[in-house]
Amino acid sequence: MKKGFFTIMSAQFFSSLADNALLVGAIELLKSSGAAPWQIPALTPMFALFYVILAPLVGAFADAVPKGKVMFYSNSIKVVGCLMMLFGGHPLFAYAIVGLGAAAYSPAKYGILTELLPPSQLVQANGWIEGLTITSIILGVLLGGQLVGPHIAPMLLGFDLPMIDTGIDTPPEAAIASLVVLYVIAAIFNLRIPRTDAPLQPMTTNVLALVRDFGHCNTRLWADRLGQISLATTTLFWGVSGNLRVIVFAWAAVALGFSTTKASSLVGVVAIGTAVGAVAASMRVRLDKATTVIPLGIGMGLLVIGLNFITNVWVAAPFLMLLGLLGGYLVVPMNALLQHRGHNLMGAGRSIAVQNFNEQACILGLGAFYTGMTRVGLSAFSAITIFGVGVAGLMWMIRRWHLRNTVLHQTEVERLLTIARSDRH
Repeated sequence: MKKGFFTIMSAQFFSSLADNALLVGAIELLKSSGAAPWQIPALTPMFALFYVILAPLVGAFADAVPKGKVMFYSNSIKVVGCLMMLFGGHPLFAYAIVGLGAAAYSPAKYGILTELLPPSQLVQANGWIEGLTITSIILGVLLGGQLVGPHIAPMLLGFDLPMIDTGIDTPPEAAIASLVVLYVIAAIFNLRIPRTDAPLQPMTTNVLALVRDFGHCNTRLWADRLGQISLATTTLFWGVSGNLRVIVFAWAAVALGFSTTKASSLVGVVAIGTAVGAVAASMRVRLDKATTVIPLGIGMGLLVIGLNFITNVWVAAPFLMLLGLLGGYLVVPMNALLQHRGHNLMGAGRSIAVQNFNEQACILGLGAFYTGMTRVGLSAFSAITIFGVGVAGLMWMIRRWHLRNTVLHQTEVERLLTIARSDRH
């Protein structure tokens, strides 16, 4: 791997670490303020909101500006959202601003991989960056849980600035304030990301033209015989897993009687399994064999349903780790294949923006559905059943779709796989 790759990984780690710790802080802030229960699951779709709204803009912006600068600017927006949550902004709105920063950050983070590395290293690179991202999810969720817990929160609240009343008086506020430091560390790494040789693509100021260009890119990726399969798989995976993280908090409270701090450890267990699966996939699955992992998605859906029958933490922990392992092994090869096809069709930044649009639209839609059901009394057990059946059924349909492509469009699929086996873009 090139030297700049590790700088990108470091920047991603600290930014993602702060994002995930902030989610736990926001959950506890809503709980402590007596917010309506439906507002907690609403955090996930609010984070996804700007991914969907600004998709036509952020991809073009990432291709028009050096990607290290894009990541720095985006990280600064996250800091603004964090400070808004800290100083009186509604947690849902403030977390949406953090999502705005993440929406701009993602096309640059993933897009620079296809500029920096050859296709033969994309699965391995995705394994590393997804593994590190998932590690940051583990540590971020655990860190957030500890920061709002009974041991560290009093220590944070004990710090006082001479002659300044910060107004930070509760454990979640103290936790959120401490996370600004992580965003600053990420910003320092952002500034050290190298400029690649990839040419910048001028960005038009005509918003309608950007929307038309984005629509064209979206259509091209869905029409590609390999791009459509990888896009469908990753869209469904992230749509469900993005909401499942919040559902696990609700499930752990009902099934195991866990507090926010304890439930955060179970979310971390899922992420550990995902990290193991991601690394294993990066070492074992070649880019041209990425579609062979689709059946694992069916298994994931069936495993999700099994959560309804678990009432013991010693059973829950290995079960959740297995669930995460299957997810990591599934998403890394499919993500790499999607990046490869997108880079060939339209450029790195635009392809990642299309990917984010579809994935985050799925998160937004499923999150809105779950939030609405929570508002009318849907239990965590019912939500888990719906999500599990949906994943298994849709993954089966995606697998049938791909098998149909290999028969009806055999020549085209083989041509695309030949490109995937080579190191030419």
